[in-house]
Amino acid sequence: MIDFFIVDFNVPRNSAKRCICAKLQGDQDLNYPTLALALNYFPRASVTVLSQNCPLQYWRLLEYGKGLTITQAPLRIDQQILSFLLGMGNFDQKLQGIVQKLPAHRTQVPLAHSQIEIAEEIVEMWLKMAEVTPIIQLCGGDSTTRIAIAYTVAQEMGYSLRGMSAASLEDAPLEMPEIRQRWQREALLNDRLLLLDGEEVSPQDKKLGNRVYQFVDYLHTPVIVTSRERLAKLPQEVLTFEIPRLTYYEQTKIWELALGREGYEEEIRMLASNFNLSRATIQAACTRLEGEKDGLNHAGQLWEFCRKQARPQLEGLAERIESTARWEDLVLPEEQMQQLKEIANHLKYRSKVYYDWGFAGKSNRGLGITAVFHGESGTGKTLAAEVLANEFGLDLYRIDLSAVVSKWIGETEKNLSKIFDAAEGGGVVLLFDEADALFAKRTDVKDSMDRYANGKVSYLLQRMEAYQGLAILTTNLKNAIDGAFMRRIRFHVAFPFPDEESRVKIWQGIFPQGVPVEELDYQKLGEWNVAGGNIWMIAMNAAFLAVVGVDGLGKREMRESAKREYGKLKRLWRHGGG
Repeated sequence: MIDFFIVDFNVPRNSAKRCICAKLQGDQDLNYPTLALALNYFPRASVTVLSQNCPLQYWRLLEYGKGLTITQAPLRIDQQILSFLLGMGNFDQKLQGIVQKLPAHRTQVPLAHSQIEIAEEIVEMWLKMAEVTPIIQLCGGDSTTRIAIAYTVAQEMGYSLRGMSAASLEDAPLEMPEIRQRWQREALLNDRLLLLDGEEVSPQDKKLGNRVYQFVDYLHTPVIVTSRERLAKLPQEVLTFEIPRLTYYEQTKIWELALGREGYEEEIRMLASNFNLSRATIQAACTRLEGEKDGLNHAGQLWEFCRKQARPQLEGLAERIESTARWEDLVLPEEQMQQLKEIANHLKYRSKVYYDWGFAGKSNRGLGITAVFHGESGTGKTLAAEVLANEFGLDLYRIDLSAVVSKWIGETEKNLSKIFDAAEGGGVVLLFDEADALFAKRTDVKDSMDRYANGKVSYLLQRMEAYQGLAILTTNLKNAIDGAFMRRIRFHVAFPFPDEESRVKIWQGIFPQGVPVEELDYQKLGEWNVAGGNIWMIAMNAAFLAVVGVDGLGKREMRESAKREYGKLKRLWRHGGG
């Protein structure tokens, strides 16, 4: 029947070929090829051609026009098949808008050595699976890297790469079988490899996950499924390759090549040790720098650009705190200040210790900087975290435990996973405020809830140990935190309740320069037995009391504000101060 279809062109109505069709069928109105004509004149023709399992039907080689019956309906050869037989090799028009050619700037991206190794491993495995249709899953990394690896594999295997969004399977679910069949035909005729982009597919999205499964499970041509996270709902035959983050050394090399100039050695070390960025992001940062005028703070611009690009999406789970706090805002004993300075040194010199001196080569776990700040409320724990974040230009995120902790099994771990995964991009300080609610001690297992609670703590311990940024836990009750955490936390900083001398220092630095403060006796103010957080509230509330007057902030406003603060603390107010 192929010979029959080769002569099936869209010929004019009065052409000789149409006359032949009418004559053979004995009907002047049937001046076109029909199924009845084919069944009558081809010796091996059979009505089985109507079966969906027949290659002519399965591969959609022919099309039926409108007619009184199916045997008298006009027959046409599919346009793509005709183009193929004529050696034109056109792309299936009905796949336009669904399957697309990927732009060069997304495919032809230089890969790091570790990423090239993944591409080579995929090619090697593919060659060994000559008799099996390969399904590859590429997960992790960024979208550009996943596409570039798939493109490299396609080039090595002699395929041309085409991309398709997994979301299109959900947008047109009734058309999925036709999309799959047309793509398979396209792939076989023109040696194409499909990249099924699951960037927006979440492992928790069961509906779309099932669509992806159904599509690839019945696909008999090569396909690479890409996603941010590993998709569990895939056929058993799938081969999964996880793309690791660029190593410190790979990032420094990319920075050096992208900048193309000397004098940035120290800045590059800091950038590579604080951020986990893709090649595309690094190149974008350097391209942006080239467009800036001379004389500007180039190193500062690079850092700020990287911080914004790495900034995690943690809506609903964490609050980003804009910090302007400085070391002079902290009033602590010498021992505590020294401990905080030591944390700062670990942040500043970690690239030298971990990579130049080789500690990271020993183990990639435990490289994060973890600290627990314990002490009464208002003693400066959160302020200290702000100082550290501001000192190094890092974003400070305070974790909202009410949004993270869930009574539903697995939900807390899922939320924590989202937090840590997002923060791995770098440039982030995680602040677990009132951490005893989350890092509580494990108990003896008496029921399923105890087992779940203990599992949650164990999961936290694992993620804390693997996290390579700065994570700070604050608590009023140090002994309530599980001992396994305390043993693995690098710094333990006790924030004592300020003595009178410390309170005087806090009072002396509490008022901004713009506040019209009358003469106050700071020694007397220091007699008020409150913590630094309460001192701040007294000062600010006193400013609001004074703003309606004309003489500025004085003793009367201070005493009234202090009286109210004592009432909040449910403590007896004693006249004095100021």
